[in-house]
Amino acid sequence: MINLSKFIVFVLLVFFSYNAIAQKKQKPTWQLSTNKTEVKIGEEIELIFISKIEKDWYMYSSDFSDKVGPTVAFFDFKPDPSYKLIGKIKPIGSHKHFDSVFEGDVSTFDGKAEFRQTVKILNVMPKIKVALEFQECSQVTGMCVLFEDELEFKNIKVLTSAGHKQMDEGTAVAGNNIQPSDSSNLASGLATKHPEDSGKANSGSVSGGNQSSMLRFLLFAFFGGLIAVITPCVFPMLPMTVTFFTKRSETRILALKRAFGFGISIIGIYGSLGLIFAFFDLGAGFGNALATHWIPNMLFFVIFVVFSASFLGMFEITLPHRFVNSVDSKSSMSSFMGVFFMAFTLVLVSFSCTGPIVGSLLIEAVGGKFMKPLLGMASFGAGLALPFTLFAVFPSWIHNLPKSGGWLNSVKVVLGFLELALAFKFLSIPDQTYHWGLLDRHVYLAIWIVIFFMMGLYLLGKLKLSHDSDVPHVGVPRLMMAIITFSFVLYLLPGIFGAPLKALSGYLPPMESISYNINNSNTASGDNLKKESKLGDVRFNNLFHLDHGLEGFFDYKQAVAYSKKVNKPIFIDFTGHGCVNCREMEANVWSDPEVLKRLQNDYVILALYVDDKTELPENEWYTSSYDNKEKKTIGKQNLDLELSKYNANAQPYYVLIDSNEKTLAEPKAYDLSIQNFVDFLDSGKKAFVQINQAKEISAIADSR
Repeated sequence: MINLSKFIVFVLLVFFSYNAIAQKKQKPTWQLSTNKTEVKIGEEIELIFISKIEKDWYMYSSDFSDKVGPTVAFFDFKPDPSYKLIGKIKPIGSHKHFDSVFEGDVSTFDGKAEFRQTVKILNVMPKIKVALEFQECSQVTGMCVLFEDELEFKNIKVLTSAGHKQMDEGTAVAGNNIQPSDSSNLASGLATKHPEDSGKANSGSVSGGNQSSMLRFLLFAFFGGLIAVITPCVFPMLPMTVTFFTKRSETRILALKRAFGFGISIIGIYGSLGLIFAFFDLGAGFGNALATHWIPNMLFFVIFVVFSASFLGMFEITLPHRFVNSVDSKSSMSSFMGVFFMAFTLVLVSFSCTGPIVGSLLIEAVGGKFMKPLLGMASFGAGLALPFTLFAVFPSWIHNLPKSGGWLNSVKVVLGFLELALAFKFLSIPDQTYHWGLLDRHVYLAIWIVIFFMMGLYLLGKLKLSHDSDVPHVGVPRLMMAIITFSFVLYLLPGIFGAPLKALSGYLPPMESISYNINNSNTASGDNLKKESKLGDVRFNNLFHLDHGLEGFFDYKQAVAYSKKVNKPIFIDFTGHGCVNCREMEANVWSDPEVLKRLQNDYVILALYVDDKTELPENEWYTSSYDNKEKKTIGKQNLDLELSKYNANAQPYYVLIDSNEKTLAEPKAYDLSIQNFVDFLDSGKKAFVQINQAKEISAIADSR
């Protein structure tokens, strides 16, 4: 009974959480302060913006490109001769991570958002006003809300030339006593973003996403260490090292101590290397530059190609022999220092095989958090040290190891193919950011298909490189690897013709770079003419489009007029370019045949982008009755409609109305349940039919 009651409570919580999605979220407040209690004219001072973020919510920062998708936090300082901006706005404590939905790097805050801006005071009474635009999203419901605020720094202490204080100290808090209809609840991100914020053409997850991303990186590093064990430079040293511990130790306990000391030494050596690179972390701005600028990305591309060539047998990357021999001579010491130097010798001798793996990990780590290189290298060292330690603890296992042979070189070659494929990811980043047009999705996929096809041939023994031995027959492990590789090639092939390949979205150029899409091939030809003849001249169809071959409008008045013409209800989709959950709904719910059938046959579709920056002709500007602000862009007018008419400010937000603009059903927000969405559409159609029937009955009665 207890379990049943818990289940009922859980169901009720889920039910009410979905109903709460559509409620309007109140605007967060901002606390304003400065880093100095007083300042003289001509001196610089830091303006500090702090906002507390609700639990399970996160805010997008300012240190990533607005081209990625989500709304970048934007601070618009009103020019005034009483002060001068010094440098750019700086986010403090933001977390940078890769968003697989937007295929790029984003930066977010959770718990607390803090920004700082340095200014030079030029007057005893500085007038510093800031228009702020930012976006918050829920980790639980997926709801994203755009906000704008107007802040002003008041009561800054400025000393006159005589040294007297001009004003009393005070701290301004923006946004207190906000009413539900406060105009500042309006979303933003609608004005043109500051060009200084531009960066990578690339999620929204936050702390949980960052933690899972770090965990994936550490697991990747650990398995990299395990893979390094079965390379030609390391594997033959396993029996030699185990023999060293068992024969040179007088007791079993001493052998175990030396074995664990050996493993800890390896972890410490690689961890020290990571610690050195950790000091290259120069903050989020550096990480963004590292991730987006063409110079580091081209450098990483070249490095990966060089590593790949080394693994494929073109040459070996080695350390100076004199240095290696010098360290090796100290491994004969009987103390634990000898164990350390033996571990150091292993690290140095195996460098030609582990170097490319270590280099790849360091490239992934640099520019992340301070601890990422340290933990990544320590994790790699743990993976490398684990087999040595286990075989030293259980020396009888050594007899079950396969003999060294050509299979070890095959491991290196396979790693070489993988390194080469990943190299093109680094070339793809600046290609998108700087619009070089060298590596669109077609070319990228073609290169990957060839690389993995050749890798499959190599695994079957049909392709032989310089250091390979003959493969008279293919073993089961190689055969299984070949099957997996060729299956991956077959998975990639439809991507050439426009398949989304969702599992690889984070590694591939965006779908927009595809010039030919087999899924939309009809749309690109004759069907497009049919659509235009059916809907007429659709306004803004050069700016927006609907997926899955759907036809629709992007202007409210035009959709209402067409609805009256064809006597169909209107399906309003309040959406946004930077709305993650909008894309998920379109990909996972709209694509369902039952949903598509209803959208195509029963409704006039109206997609209204609330974050679009396109400025309308001046004769279409208006001052909103909701907040008394002038609306100049498509996005601001669409958002004003959502706020004033439906008292909502989240996306996605779906509304069903008739041609008289009356709501037919309870509006719906983010919900990945296909059946719920079908029921939502059916309820709207049913209400529309009932209204029409009532009109017909009323018309008949009036005629009598």
